[in-house]
Amino acid sequence: MIFADDAVIKIDSVILPGLLKSIEIKGDAQVDEQEVEGKSKKPKQATGYEDSKINIELILENDDKMTRLDKLVTIQQLFKRAGQEKPELHQIISEDIALRGISQVIFKSMTHKAENKKQQIAVTLEFWEYTAMTITASTSASNSKSSAKSTAKTADSNLTKEYQNYLTTRGSSPKLQKTPAQDSGASTSSYVEKAHAIMQ
Repeated sequence: MIFADDAVIKIDSVILPGLLKSIEIKGDAQVDEQEVEGKSKKPKQATGYEDSKINIELILENDDKMTRLDKLVTIQQLFKRAGQEKPELHQIISEDIALRGISQVIFKSMTHKAENKKQQIAVTLEFWEYTAMTITASTSASNSKSSAKSTAKTADSNLTKEYQNYLTTRGSSPKLQKTPAQDSGASTSSYVEKAHAIMQ
């Protein structure tokens, strides 16, 4: 098997160490299928593109500059450093990847395999293309307020003029008498007197 030892892939400013065994870039279109009653063939509608996936296979061996373990640590530091809680956004630089229009990626997964008899480590890296998205939440809030106002206006317009005049001139509701639980300072006899007065 021939490895491309002159191929260079950079993550930010770090060159991925090791021999490049393979690089695979996969992109998919987003296509929705609709169910139509009475038809076996489903109509399809193209809606966009999925983020591309990049798989890179490396072989790490000892050389004059670094051991295979040092190379593995270098890649691990790109994937996840000590104390790092979330994946970071990286710039990826490669001729093959640039031809597909990809420049920013998330380091999705890292797998390595060391065989007992071979003095080398096989590493598989997966990157996902990153596409920035802008989300605005203020628009929906303003729309809900305007829709609530329009609903209130519609409700008012359905009322007759006489009933609208009644609503504006009806005044306030009468005040309720305090109960014994509400007025703990009053004596029992005063409540009895009030009850007799109301009954008469």
